[in-house]
This record gives sequence, C-alpha cells and structure tokens, in this order.
Amino acid sequence: MTVPETAEPWRKLDRRTIYVSALALAGVAIGAGVPTGIGIASGSSPWVALAWVLPGAALLIVVGTVADYLRWLKTRYRIGPERAELHTGVLLVKRRSLARERIRNVDLTANPLLRVFGLVTVKIGTGEQSQGGESTLVLNPVTKHEADRLRRELLDRASTVDARPGVDGTLARLDPAWIRYAPVSFVAPALGLAAGGAVMQVSDWIGFQDGFVRWMISLFAGFPLVAAILVLAAILLVVGLIGSLVLFVEMWWNYHLEREPGGTLRVRRGLLTTRSISLEERRLRGVEVVEPLGTRLAGAARVDAVATGMVQRKEDDKTDNKTLLPAAPKALADQIAAVVLREERSPTEAARLTPHPIAARGRRLRWAIGTVVVLCAVLAGLGLLLTDVLLHLAWIAAVVGLPIAVVLAFDAYKALGHGISGDYLVARAGTVRRATVALQRDGVIGWTVKQSIFQRRAGLITLTATTAAGSGGYDVLDAGEGEGLAFADEAVPDLLGPFLERA
Repeated sequence: MTVPETAEPWRKLDRRTIYVSALALAGVAIGAGVPTGIGIASGSSPWVALAWVLPGAALLIVVGTVADYLRWLKTRYRIGPERAELHTGVLLVKRRSLARERIRNVDLTANPLLRVFGLVTVKIGTGEQSQGGESTLVLNPVTKHEADRLRRELLDRASTVDARPGVDGTLARLDPAWIRYAPVSFVAPALGLAAGGAVMQVSDWIGFQDGFVRWMISLFAGFPLVAAILVLAAILLVVGLIGSLVLFVEMWWNYHLEREPGGTLRVRRGLLTTRSISLEERRLRGVEVVEPLGTRLAGAARVDAVATGMVQRKEDDKTDNKTLLPAAPKALADQIAAVVLREERSPTEAARLTPHPIAARGRRLRWAIGTVVVLCAVLAGLGLLLTDVLLHLAWIAAVVGLPIAVVLAFDAYKALGHGISGDYLVARAGTVRRATVALQRDGVIGWTVKQSIFQRRAGLITLTATTAAGSGGYDVLDAGEGEGLAFADEAVPDLLGPFLERA
C-alpha cells in the first residue's frame, strides 16, 4: 500500500533522552549507594562496601540507559489532520491514537535535567479519566521548539467564546509578596513531620538510629518530658516553615496566567521543574475560591477551575492542575475569578448569601465538642493503662481543644451560605478549608438530596449539585428543608421541580 505524499511524516523523540536517563540513573545510584555503602562499611570495611556498591550502581546505570535507548529507538509519533498517533514498545508494541477534535489539553513539563538539554515532556490528553492512560499521549522528551509547535497546532481552533467582558493576554503574574502566605498553610507542619521522619529513616539506613536516639535523649536530659516534646515540635515547625517557602518558590516562580486567542487559559509556572498547563474555556463550568484557615486569617485565597475533563493529580505532581491562581490577596482572587468567567463581578463575591438555620450551628457545635471529648477520653483511658504522660496530654487537650473547637464550630456556621448570582449558583462552606464555588446553572445535571435522622429532626437537608466538571458534585450543607428545595428548583428549573410536592 502506497502512503499518500500528503501524509504527515512520523517523527522521533529527541535522542538526548539517553543522556538524560544516564544522568538521572547516576543520581539515583549515588543517592542510594552512599547510605548503603556507609551502612556496609560500618560493619566491615570501606573496600568491601565499594565492592558491593560500585558494581550495583554500574549495572543500574547501564541497564537503565540501554532500556531507554531501546524505548527511544522504537518510539515514533505524528500529528495528522485528524488524529494524533503514538507507537512505542520493544517486545509489546503499543499503538495509541487520539482524534484531534477530542484533544483538550497539551501540558508541557521540564525537570531540571531536561531544561539543561533544552527538552520538554509533552502530555496530550482528551481530559477523560481512563485506566492505562489511553486518553493521554506522552512524548518524553522533545525540544522546546517542537513542544510549542505541538501545543499551538493541537489547540488552534476557532474561538468558541462569547463576547462577554474579558481580556486576552496576561491576566495575572507572580507578585513576590505572595510568598508570605506559604508559611501559614498546612503544608508547613506536614513538611516538618516529613523532615523528622526522613532523618530517622536515613539514620536507620546508615545504622546510626540507636545512637541518634540516645543522643537526642541525652540532649534533653534536663528538660521535663512535655517541654522536650514542645521544643522538638518547634524545631520541626521551623524546618517546615523554611520548607514551605522553598516549595512555594519552586512551584510558582515565574507564574503567569494568560488567555490566548481562541479561548484558552494557560498557566505557566515553576523554578526547577517548569510547567505549562492549558485549559479550554469552553470546558470551564465555574470557579472555586478556596481559603484554608491559615491563608484566610492572612486575608488570602486561591482560585481553582471547575472544568470538565480535568486530569486528576498524579503522585509525582506537587499541586493540582486545576489551580489558576496561588494564594494571593482575597480581593485579587475575586477579581481573577471574574476575569476568568468573563463577568463584571465575580459570583464568589456575593455578599448576600442566604444564611442557614440556627439548627445547623447546633450540629457543628455537637460535632466539634464531641470530637474533643472522645479524643480526651481515649488519651485518659490509655493513660490509666500505660503512662501518666497520656493523662497530662488528655487534660491539655481538653483545656486547649474545647475553646478552639467551639470557635471553629461558630466559624463553620458563619461560613454556610448559598445563593444565585446571574448564571451561577453559589455555595460556601468550611472553616479549616473554606470554599466558595460558583457553578454554572446549566452545568448542573442533577440534584442529590440527603437527610439523616438528625437532620430530619432539625428540619435540615444537604443538597448536592451533580455536574460533569470538577469534583463531580458540590454540596449545600445543612440548608433549611423548604428553603433548600426552593433554591434548587430556582437554580435549575424543571430538574427537581417535578419531584416536589406543591402546596
């Protein structure tokens, strides 16, 4: 069969992927080999350690590099007028093909090694969730020039965006002052705990864990146990604060939010690993303004997209691809939400959301206080069986936890609200993570009405707006029964109405 002269030629990945793999494997070999070698040397001699570690490292690098060479040799792709195709595999050949009209995102990523060689990993996807990655083609790697060509070519469509207010070009760029919001996020304590765990793990690898623990005990020998725990917690917190600053800079350096001609939103960001994420506006169903507790107390919020076909976060990603704006001043977050939605004013600014009944406050108080009481009871019970330290932790948890629980419960009740703003239904809830979602009313495909026994006694219901976008459903928690059903019927007429009993 003769191939037509107009057929798109097959292309290969960049050959320098072999060098990238060799260097990456060398880094892995060093990172694993050094602590392993130290551990072996502590029980024998350095020469014995080298005799074990060096051949293993060499074997890892050679086998991995050869495998990547074969992958490069047997991988080819082409972008035709109707389909994007990728053929790869040595023993088991895989042929994947995506229809051009179904392609929804072309994301570019480059880690530090790829950037040294001027290379980029390209992920071409339809935005659908499927097992085995059948809805995504990964070209790893190609040159930056080729990656930009692919992104422009695959996302070059006639505009499907209406003429509502909006601007093209740069919508937002990084303000270095935003870094002040990094330490007040929940990432800081998590990084501190991770750092403590990493130190213990490394000390175990090199056979020094027992000595390290004894050294720590001797260091705090003159401190009361509770004071020693507080000092260690403070040290880990400081480490976490520093780590959160570093992580923010790495993720959001050179951040730009842009609207490209034809109706595509593009987020570019990253210091060491650069990322470029594209989102077609016709897939956008709304936005979510998220205010974690620490960030909210600092007067900031972030903006997430509510869109169909958003690829879920992978384990190696440091943040969700749906984030359009990192933690920034709340007024700016609302402004960006308005610009993204092409509205004069963001629906998330709706100040007159309908408050929820007092009974909803009671539910939050009972849950908050009950949680602290159960925790204290468990600590006290274990303290009676094991050690007096847990008894001290129980009364400390009660004295500190109960007031905090009551404050958070009142704050959670204050956050509850729902309303309609033009083409959007708006729902707000949460205290530790307060979120205000503005969802297109015509993007709602169903309502789920839930009512527990306790809600029925209090005259409350929980409504869930089902949608094909974002998380798949957004809740209106503990609304008044009649008021909530009327809201759902008004927001999306004729969807819930036929099931309601009319007075």
